[in-house]
Amino acid sequence: MKHLNIHLSGIVIIVGNYGSGKTEIAVNLAIHKRQSGLHVRIGDLDLVNPYFRTREAKAALNALGIDVVLPPAKYFHADLPILTPAIAGMIQAPAQLSILDVGGDDVGATVLASLADKLKGKPIRVLQVVNPFRPFTHTLEGCLKIRKEIEIASKLEINGIVGNANLIDDTVADDITSGYDFVSAYAAESRLPLEFITAPESLMPELDLSRFSCPVLPILRQLVPPWKKAVTLGSGHLKS
Repeated sequence: MKHLNIHLSGIVIIVGNYGSGKTEIAVNLAIHKRQSGLHVRIGDLDLVNPYFRTREAKAALNALGIDVVLPPAKYFHADLPILTPAIAGMIQAPAQLSILDVGGDDVGATVLASLADKLKGKPIRVLQVVNPFRPFTHTLEGCLKIRKEIEIASKLEINGIVGNANLIDDTVADDITSGYDFVSAYAAESRLPLEFITAPESLMPELDLSRFSCPVLPILRQLVPPWKKAVTLGSGHLKS
């Protein structure tokens, strides 16, 4: 389907401010590209958020044929920079698509600086996830400030944008449309490509996809707090 035609391969690093939805995007992008036939690996570099981490979806991702790079099991809930050796190996021998899910803000992105030597000279995409309904990224100035802070902390340059406009369970179709307009303006201001935007899978039938100049990735929420039930990974629109 045209709206799922997301052209990404090689090493893709997902960054953004806290609560922007980076991990949910990393997981759903991995599923989409795996179902498109690519060999996909996803590395968990989120050392900030105790609930929304790629590692929480490991079993479901493995079942879909997606390799998940994690620290040893005894360190699963540690908040230490212990992922570097495993991630370094993933960078040295990347899959057709290797996704690095990074923690929020400049604090979460700091761990990337330790991988600078491994990443040097490699063609990588560093994508900033922007949710205009979150604090600090509801203005263009705020988005630019977050970008600069992440770039300084990670020692990497952001070279693409992902729009993730949502109000979690209260999101409606108009939010996706207005969010697209905002991230389009941010892309123009920052002179970076808008790679794709996201939308809850349930809202896809309500959207006029011809209005968007970029692909739309349907999101099936998997990484939810412990008191909520996750959607089954790999179901719904992502099979298209």
